[in-house]
Amino acid sequence: MTASDTPWEPPLAGTEAEHLLGALDRLRTTFRWKADGLDASGLATRVGASTLTLGGLLKHLALVEDFTLTTKLRGEAPGEPWRSADWDADPRWDFSSAAHDTPDALYALWDTAVERSRARLDAALADGGLDQPAHVGGPDGRASLRRLVCDLVEEYGRHTGHADLLREAVDGLVGEDPPAGWAPSSPADPPRARA
Repeated sequence: MTASDTPWEPPLAGTEAEHLLGALDRLRTTFRWKADGLDASGLATRVGASTLTLGGLLKHLALVEDFTLTTKLRGEAPGEPWRSADWDADPRWDFSSAAHDTPDALYALWDTAVERSRARLDAALADGGLDQPAHVGGPDGRASLRRLVCDLVEEYGRHTGHADLLREAVDGLVGEDPPAGWAPSSPADPPRARA
C-alpha cells in the first residue's frame, strides 16, 4: 500500500498544519465513506430513539464547514441554503430538512462545502498561518485559525462516530478507514494529499 492509495492519511512526520489538516481530512474521508453510495432510505435510517440520520449529518456538516470557515473565520454571512433557512421556526433545520433533499443533492452539498473549506484553509494558511486571529471571539479575545481547525476535528470526530452506528444499521458496513483506493461513488472531489 502506498500513500497514493490512502491520500487521506495524515503524514507520519510533518508540520503542525500538515498534521491538523491531515487529521481533519482523514475524518472527513471516513465520514464520507460511511455516508457514501446510499439511496434516500439509507440516508434516512435512524437508530433507536435518535433522530440523527446520515442525510442529516451530511447537511449539518456542510453547514459546519461553511459557518466555521466563512462566518467564524472571515466574518461573512453564510450563503445558501443557510441564509434563507427559517432557523427560528426550526433550530435543527440542517438535520430535519435533509429528509426533503435527494441523495445527489445532499452529497453535492457536502462535497462542495468541503471543497470551499479546503480552498479557504489553504488561502488562510498562506496568509498568516494557524496563529492568525479569526473573526469570532469572546471575552478573552479572538479565536485563532488553529482553534477553528481543532473545532472542525472535534465536530467530525463526534459525528463520524454517529455515522459508524448509522451505516452499520443500514447495511452492516463497518471499519475504521476506507479501503485503499476508495473514492466516493457519487460525484465528488476525492480526498487529496496535502503538500
